[in-house]
Amino acid sequence: MFLLNWTTKPFRMRKFLHIALLLSIALSAHGQKRPYVAPAEEDVRANIAQWQDLKFGMFIHWGLYSLPARHEWVKNFERTPEEKYQKYFEHFNPDLYDPKEWARQAKAAGMKYVVLTTKHHEGFCMFDSQ
Repeated sequence: MFLLNWTTKPFRMRKFLHIALLLSIALSAHGQKRPYVAPAEEDVRANIAQWQDLKFGMFIHWGLYSLPARHEWVKNFERTPEEKYQKYFEHFNPDLYDPKEWARQAKAAGMKYVVLTTKHHEGFCMFDSQ
């Protein structure tokens, strides 16, 4: 389940969204055979302006911490010991999700974009990796 605390201060959310956008741009270049060439500053500004015009979208930051249904740093902030956090590894089944349904519901709600985290710092990855 994707939960977002809408009571966070607006500047934090805006900063998070900008960082997430820049991170997704950087990660999209990962794995390409040709060397990365940074886009021109005016292109970056145009892309950000276009994205900001979309106004309404969703970031799905999904991983093991979804099971306790709080925040991604639940283990760290709540000082969860390894043996207690292990139960999330044992019960989290990434095959039991329906991305087409998520996209359908986002579109029905009027969202213009959805960003799904595909690899997370805890090790969960939505694609085969070493």
